Amino acid sequence: MGTVGVLGAGSWGTALGVHLARVGHDVRLWARDPALVNDMRERRANAIYLEDVTLPETLTVTDDIRDAVAGSDLLVSAIPSRGCRAVIQAAAPHVAPDATLVSATKGLETGTWLRMSEVIAQELGPGRPVVVLSGPSFASEVAQQLPTAVLAASSNARATEFVQAEFRAPYFRLYGSDDVVGVEVGAALKNIIAIAAGVVEGLGLGHNALAALITRGLAEVTRLACAMGGRRETLAGLSGLGDLVLTCTGHLSRNRHVGVELARGRQLPAILASMKMVAEGVTTTTAALALGAQHGVELPIATQMAEVLAGRSDVRTAVEALMVRRQRPEAETG
Repeated sequence: MGTVGVLGAGSWGTALGVHLARVGHDVRLWARDPALVNDMRERRANAIYLEDVTLPETLTVTDDIRDAVAGSDLLVSAIPSRGCRAVIQAAAPHVAPDATLVSATKGLETGTWLRMSEVIAQELGPGRPVVVLSGPSFASEVAQQLPTAVLAASSNARATEFVQAEFRAPYFRLYGSDDVVGVEVGAALKNIIAIAAGVVEGLGLGHNALAALITRGLAEVTRLACAMGGRRETLAGLSGLGDLVLTCTGHLSRNRHVGVELARGRQLPAILASMKMVAEGVTTTTAALALGAQHGVELPIATQMAEVLAGRSDVRTAVEALMVRRQRPEAETG
């Protein structure tokens, strides 16, 4: 087992760092906030994001990005999408030439609409293997060693197999894929559908409505993923349907929480200010609509959530707008 650098000490970065240390790696977990680093060193826990999980002895916490990156055979990026590029830029000079990069962020970059693996590839240069880690995986459950199955996706088959081997544990199973586009688009857009699922929950619209939303949400995500070059079967798997079901129904879902609170009448800025963790779906909605326009794909659920998030519509009006859309065959495109 080698040295692993993990960039980002939020809930997901911390959970992955703990997991990798447990399976035998020497882990260096990087956080940008020196106060958080000092507190984690003293407590041997992340009191903000994962307070009930003890950090293994083989996990070191640092705010020096060079310490986290230099000499690492495996580098995991768990930075929220809005900060990914800047952190990878800072890390780039210290990344070993033969290091494998793992992107564990489910989002799209604002403005460029790039997927996270594309952002990483731009900053590190061509030729470096990047593997996307995605699937139905709440951080706290991974940290508690509860059974979890995810996807490792890359155009580099050897890198995929390497990540599968290095991350594997009795409670953590990884399937492989070469459909990076399908995996990343599914991972990013399911967060938008989860906000809508929270709205359905918050309004008390029932299980029928939630089931319909998840099903039509999957169709919406699949249309865009396929238009961008992804494969339909990928969206029926762990990084599509699996992640969508978890995020739309699980009480630990940040994006679902945003939708629930919107349905209760709270304003978006107040909701976000009260959250410790990032709800990627809020920023991904704009990116999804831009990509939909670029590829000629209609995204009705994302469109209505964008109106709600921008304050141009209320949640009940958005739901009604979806229900009164023109009826059509289920298999029809659009």
